Amino acid sequence: MDLKLSAHTPTADEIDAIDALLGATGEYDHRLARAGHDLRDQRHRLLPVLHAVNDRVGWISRGAINHIAARMDVAPAEIYGVATFYGLFSTTERSTRQVHVCVDLACQIAGATVPDGAHESPCLGLCERAPAVLLVEAGPQARQTVLAPATPVQVRALLDGGAAPDEAPAEVATPQVAAGADDLVLLGRVGVVDPTSLHSYRSHGGYAALRRAIEIGPVGVIREMLDSGIMGRGGAAFPAGRKWDAVARQPARPHYLVCNADESEPGTFKDRVIMEGDPFSLIEAMTIAAYATGCEQGWIYLRGEYPRARRRLTDAIEQAVAHGLLGDDVMGAGFSFHLEVFLGAGAYICGEETAIFNSIEGFRGEPRNKPPFPVEVGVFGKPTVVNNVETLANVLPIVLGGGQAYASVGTTGSTGTKLFCVSGAVARPGVYELPFGATLREVIDLAGGMREGSTLRTVLLGGAAGSFATPDELDVPLTFEDLRAAKLSLGSGVVMVLDQHVDLTAFVHRIAAFFRDESCGQCVPCRVGTMRQEEVLQRLEHGGPNASADRELLADIGRVLRDASICGFGHSAHGAIESAIAKLGVFS
Repeated sequence: MDLKLSAHTPTADEIDAIDALLGATGEYDHRLARAGHDLRDQRHRLLPVLHAVNDRVGWISRGAINHIAARMDVAPAEIYGVATFYGLFSTTERSTRQVHVCVDLACQIAGATVPDGAHESPCLGLCERAPAVLLVEAGPQARQTVLAPATPVQVRALLDGGAAPDEAPAEVATPQVAAGADDLVLLGRVGVVDPTSLHSYRSHGGYAALRRAIEIGPVGVIREMLDSGIMGRGGAAFPAGRKWDAVARQPARPHYLVCNADESEPGTFKDRVIMEGDPFSLIEAMTIAAYATGCEQGWIYLRGEYPRARRRLTDAIEQAVAHGLLGDDVMGAGFSFHLEVFLGAGAYICGEETAIFNSIEGFRGEPRNKPPFPVEVGVFGKPTVVNNVETLANVLPIVLGGGQAYASVGTTGSTGTKLFCVSGAVARPGVYELPFGATLREVIDLAGGMREGSTLRTVLLGGAAGSFATPDELDVPLTFEDLRAAKLSLGSGVVMVLDQHVDLTAFVHRIAAFFRDESCGQCVPCRVGTMRQEEVLQRLEHGGPNASADRELLADIGRVLRDASICGFGHSAHGAIESAIAKLGVFS
C-alpha cells in the first residue's frame, strides 16, 4: 500500500519512543510498507503509540506520524485524524512542560483563571477540590501531576518552571451512615485499606466475592445479578443483569469485557475515588463479570487525566497476576482472564460505549449506529460487556449477600445504594453514598449543608447533560422513576450546588461551550446544532431585537438535537440549557 509519506523525518527521541512500544526494526522504505495485513492487525496499538510519542516530546510531529505509518502500515492521514481527535494530543509544537487549567463548571464557579502560557482544560474530575490543574512533563520519564485546589500563585509558579508539588492525598468525604443503611457498601474500604496492598485488601474481605462466585458458577452469578435489579450507574440506567445474560448466551467467541472509566462528565468524580481508594475491588468485580459472561480479555478504559488512578490500577493488576488472581487459571478454578488499562486521551464522547470500542481499536472515538448492540457486536466485532466503575463496584455486595438482599435496599425500580458527587457551595464537598430514595435535601445535609455566607439558588443534577433543581424540589426522592416524573435527571450522580454568587448566564454559556467543544462532529445535527445553540445564547445574552424568534430557534435546535443525533451526547446537549431557561429564567 502506498502510504504517501511526506518529507518530514522523525527525531531520535520520537523513533525511540515508537520503537520501544512496537519493537525495533531495520530501515524501511518511505514509500511502501510490506506485509500490510499483519501490520494492520496491530491497529489497536495506535493510541498507546501516540501516547508514547506525546509523553516523550510533548507533541506529535509529522515526522513521528510518518514513522508510525511505516511501522503500522496505516496512512499518515488516518493517524493525523486520530491524533487530532483527542484533546490531550497536539500536532503543533508545544513545550515539554504543560499546565492545563480546568475551566469547566465546578472550577468556573470556584474562580479558576487561565494565565498566559497555560492551556484550558475541560473537567479534570477533581470537582470536590476545585479549582484544579493538571501538570504534564514530557521526557524519558514522563510525569503527570494533579494539583487541587490550585491558587493563581501556584499556577504561575508551575508556568515559570517551579517544582511540581506532591499530589494531595485522595481525600474522600466519608459521611455518617445514612438513615436506613447499615453501613457504607461501595465506599466502605475507601480510606480504610491501603490501596497499594493486596494483603490489606484481602484482610478487609477482598476476594471473598470471587470465591463465592466460583462456588455458585456463572449461571448462579448472573441469576444474582438479575435478582438484584441493578440498573447501570453510567446514566443510561440499563439493567446490568440483562446485559450480562445476553453476552453469556452469545455463541460467537471470544467475549470481551470493557470497564468504562472515562469519567468525563463535568461534576463527576465518584469513579476516580473508587479507583484511587479501592482499586482491587474493581479488578475483583471485573474478574467476576468475566467469569460469569465467558470473557477472557478485559480493558479498563481510563481517562487520560487520572494519573493516580492509572498508577494504582496498573500496580493492582500486577499484584493480582502475581498471586494467581488474574491471568491463566484464575484461583485454580480453570478459567482465564487477562486485564489491562487502556488510556484515553481527552475525549468526553469516549464515555459512549461504542465510541470506546473505536478508540480501543485505534480509530477516532466516534459512536457507532445501533443496532447491532454491543452484546452482539462490540469491540473487535465480538460480544462485549460494558459497565462503568460504579456499576461494577456493586457486583461484590450482590454476589456476597445475594441479589434479593441487595434489592431490598432502595426502591423497586432503583435498587441498592447510589454514589453522589457533591460539589459547589456546600461545607464538605465529596462523594456520598445513600440508598436510592433519599432526597436531595439529605444529600446536601450530609455534605454539611450550605457553606457559610451561601444561600441555595439551584442544584445542577447529572452534570452538563443533566437538569436544574430549584429549592422547592429538594424533597423529590432520588430514584430513576421519581426524577423522571419530576423531569429531572440523575445521570452520573452529579449534585452541583449553586449559591447566590454564581453568574448563571456565564454558567449556562459554559455548558453550551462544553457541548460545542466535545461533539465528535460525526453527525450534522450535533456538529452544527451545538454551534448554533451557543450562537443563539450569545445573542440572547445581549438582548437583540429578535429575542422572541431566537428563543423559538433555540427550542427548534433542541428538538433536532434530541431527535436526530446519532448518540446520547446530542440527545442531552440541550437539556440543561432548556431547564435553565424554563426554571431559572436565564436569558429571559
